[in-house]
Amino acid sequence: MPYRMNEDLPPSVRDHLPPHAQDIYREAFNHAWTRYGGDEATPHRIAWAAVKRGYRKAGNDWVRRDRSPGRAEG
Repeated sequence: MPYRMNEDLPPSVRDHLPPHAQDIYREAFNHAWTRYGGDEATPHRIAWAAVKRGYRKAGNDWVRRDRSPGRAEG
């Protein structure tokens, strides 16, 4: 089921990701849901992959990846 707002996201997403990362998750999930139909597992995997392209886990927090030129991602 697509998510209309970040408040509709599962607690595992909503309670751990910063608002911008939640936006990324929701948009990626909704797009994948439309593309792949009713299989929820695939849209969730795609959404987490989208978040991980822009964010990384630092301890217990999700922080934006540094996208500065010449910087390696970690």
